[in-house]
Amino acid sequence: MYSTNIKDLGKYAYLKDRFGIAFDFLKHENLKELPVGQINLDGDNVIVLVQEYETSAAESNPFEAHNRYFDIQFVASGREVIGLADRETLTAFQEYDEKKDMALYKDPELYGFVLLSDGDFAVIPPEEAHKPRCAAGKPVPVKKILVKVRV
Repeated sequence: MYSTNIKDLGKYAYLKDRFGIAFDFLKHENLKELPVGQINLDGDNVIVLVQEYETSAAESNPFEAHNRYFDIQFVASGREVIGLADRETLTAFQEYDEKKDMALYKDPELYGFVLLSDGDFAVIPPEEAHKPRCAAGKPVPVKKILVKVRV
């Protein structure tokens, strides 16, 4: 979820227009009806990934982080828990892959989490690692709209 250190205040102010495109899409589309796949809203600056899956135990989902994109993780239906941790405090088990824009990390001893249900979203910056797709109790089907906003 977007939280940062005071030293980063204003770092991403220039992204106002890209986030505007992303949030306009989330407010005005019939998200539950979108087919699984990718939609480019603004070239590679704002990309929508429509996903459907069943949540699983937190232990089976790694922490991940990206360098080139913010994630807006919007749950259109279902519910899931997303783990959150400061990326700088984690140990990578898969170093950053430029092509995938992703690194994978071991679980820290302590981390926060957020519960997302129908209509909820979290904005996750590159400085924060996240562990998506985690079951909140029993595994359930989820339809997620993942909007990638280029830094």
